[in-house]
Amino acid sequence: MVITEIWVNRDDYRNTVIIEADKPELNDGEILVSIDKFGLTANNVSYAVSGDSIGYWAYYPAEKNWGKVPVWGMADIIESKCDGIAVGERIWGFFPMSSHVVLKPGQIKKQTFADMAEHRQILPLFYNQYQRTEAEPDYLKLLEDERCLLFPLFATSFVLNDFLEDNDFFDAEQILVGSVSSKTGFGLASFLTQNEEYRGKVVGLTSKGNADFVQRLNCCDEIIIYGGESELDKTKRSVFVDMSGNGALVTTLHAHLEQNMVQSIGVGATHWDEKRARGPMPGARPVFFFAPAQMDKRDKEWGEGMLFQKAFAAGAQLAASVKDIVNIELIEGPQNVEQIWKDMLDNKISARRGIMASLNK
Repeated sequence: MVITEIWVNRDDYRNTVIIEADKPELNDGEILVSIDKFGLTANNVSYAVSGDSIGYWAYYPAEKNWGKVPVWGMADIIESKCDGIAVGERIWGFFPMSSHVVLKPGQIKKQTFADMAEHRQILPLFYNQYQRTEAEPDYLKLLEDERCLLFPLFATSFVLNDFLEDNDFFDAEQILVGSVSSKTGFGLASFLTQNEEYRGKVVGLTSKGNADFVQRLNCCDEIIIYGGESELDKTKRSVFVDMSGNGALVTTLHAHLEQNMVQSIGVGATHWDEKRARGPMPGARPVFFFAPAQMDKRDKEWGEGMLFQKAFAAGAQLAASVKDIVNIELIEGPQNVEQIWKDMLDNKISARRGIMASLNK
């Protein structure tokens, strides 16, 4: 058996290499899983961009200056030397862009286990847990692709919504969502629109080419096309949630809204190769949002895992509602997956496409 992986140069994300290696011998307590398929979205680009600052490169280390971009996927256990984990089980979780991976299960429960590999213990538990799908309801089993593509992003959207609500929305009269066509973006816009505690406007910013897609999602009170930021009501207290990492856009919005920019939150980096905003600017100082920090806070307040359970349920409901709007397709084979990764880096993937990938085909 050969294990295939795609490695990415941590200084040049377009520089990739396909690696093949023989199957490793398992140690006691380990399992070998075959990664059946995984989702590829702009969020994976964000994982690469923040790989050093937040630690995403650390989940599956590679040699020298190479990295393995983490992905959310479905996998089957094909070999086990771990009591309580059987061959044939299907699991969902955080994997490398690979055909196979070795895990070391611990904290084993009926529905979950955690990877106890030593190097992962300093990393957030959220990304170390794997869902055992055998006992799950049928509706989840019918949403495997949506689960890989949308659930993790909608979970981030839900936690963002909770963070804003936890802070009384910073008394905002309008919340601006940058790159609202991104899955995390329209997830947040949808949750805010449905949130009875928020009485302000939800304004989505997007490109002209994605405006019809956002309109069809019906998740915003107003849509602003990039270049038309001056149309925003500058008299309203505003929160900006930046999914794109586009420094020029951040600077433009701060200059337009001035002191009415009461909170400026960076989340993603769909515009990964553009300069981030730097230096002083009017309004609130931009801050980066790290979802596990809000989850840890709620774990202490609500009980461990409660926020994730709520986020998971809400994400599943939202995923089902957009099932006919996002067109899911499967990209097979390492060369084709390598190319679609580069297309994603170059913003060539329409927001309407949901890319599932497999190196095992």
